[in-house]
Amino acid sequence: MTAPGIPVVFIHGLWIHSSSWTPWVELFHAAGYQPIAPGWPGDGETVADTRARPGRLAGVGLEDIATHYRGIIEDLDRPPIVIGHSVGGTVVQKLNLTSDLCAAVVLNPAPIKGVRALPLAQLRSSFPVLRSPGNQKRVIALSAEQFRYGFGNTLTADESDELHERFAIPGPGRPLFEVATSNFRSSSPAAVDTRTGQRAPLLFVSAERDHTVPDVVTRAAHRLYRDSPAVADLIQLPGRGHSAPFDHGWADVADQVESWVKRQVVSHA
Repeated sequence: MTAPGIPVVFIHGLWIHSSSWTPWVELFHAAGYQPIAPGWPGDGETVADTRARPGRLAGVGLEDIATHYRGIIEDLDRPPIVIGHSVGGTVVQKLNLTSDLCAAVVLNPAPIKGVRALPLAQLRSSFPVLRSPGNQKRVIALSAEQFRYGFGNTLTADESDELHERFAIPGPGRPLFEVATSNFRSSSPAAVDTRTGQRAPLLFVSAERDHTVPDVVTRAAHRLYRDSPAVADLIQLPGRGHSAPFDHGWADVADQVESWVKRQVVSHA
């Protein structure tokens, strides 16, 4: 074990409960880290509790989520590794500029300001929220069919439906509107300084067949960091979709991430 006691904070994405990180928490704990997977502000402790009281998430945006996790990080006894999926990956990039981190990992991150790729698959995945401006203040749930397209398109229908039942929760519409309008606003919660060297090493993980955050979108975000002197690496997952961190192939993703994290910890020890 090369990193005894280093905290790891997992941040889930839109429409997925933090319990989806449980296997990762167990894997990183066995490797000697101190992992936690706290939910977003307004999340319930369980999927059932979150579904039962979805109104607590209404109006929650990127800054609210980032502020919530920033407070958690400040209470830790040493700089953590922070790993985020989808919208959680966008939040991780914000935290990497404002918090003292050991390393940062973003899996299929929702686009930051400056990413201009907009594939049709991404538009279709976002349509349940973006179809109505009023959804900025609402909480939206995905049907099993919508989940199948956005998350489970590389899975069997049975596995996708099972994951929907286990992990899917209603999510606030606001973060998607913030991401979707970021390139049209002078000041956006999705804006990140990609040129600075004053940040922790950063890893992008892109899924080749992702519909919600297509591979071209993740690669475009990674390219925005090309002028930074700090580490910004990229791993691509052939044949995988947006469910990659928590479907049947999660362990392969987690092993690749943990290997990269270990290299960063050793090189910066």
